[in-house]
Amino acid sequence: MTQQIPDRTVYDRAVPPEEMDDVLRSLFEAALDVQSRAHAPYSNYHVGCSVMIPTGEIYVGANIENSAYPQGLCAEATALAVMASDGKREAKFVLTVCDSEGLATSCGGCRQKIREFAIEGTIIYACSRDGLLGTYTMNGLLPDSFGPEHLSS
Repeated sequence: MTQQIPDRTVYDRAVPPEEMDDVLRSLFEAALDVQSRAHAPYSNYHVGCSVMIPTGEIYVGANIENSAYPQGLCAEATALAVMASDGKREAKFVLTVCDSEGLATSCGGCRQKIREFAIEGTIIYACSRDGLLGTYTMNGLLPDSFGPEHLSS
């Protein structure tokens, strides 16, 4: 049964690409494509991420593992770094595709990284290779978060 709570929806089955709207399908396809290029020789857990900015441009990243484990990069961090390196600072949509069959969301560190670039109405999608499993607002993914506005005087 699909469970809908304010700020998040968890689906009882993967919503396949053919049932997604055009924007969501574009994000899903971009994340699925980059997931195939993940560097995950240690965990064999591949993650792809796509980030759409308000203009509709999409930035992608995959997880990049390192033999010195803490030095690896999550897919979300990679995609956001590519976006920021292009001079963009606002993420409208963030979508991850994970190897898990069930729901897998961004780690705590990536939730904070997404928060850095979130704007009013940012939506985060969690997918498996089969389709969409969860939809979150920023507050649904990281409630009562600390952000750039807390540092402004």
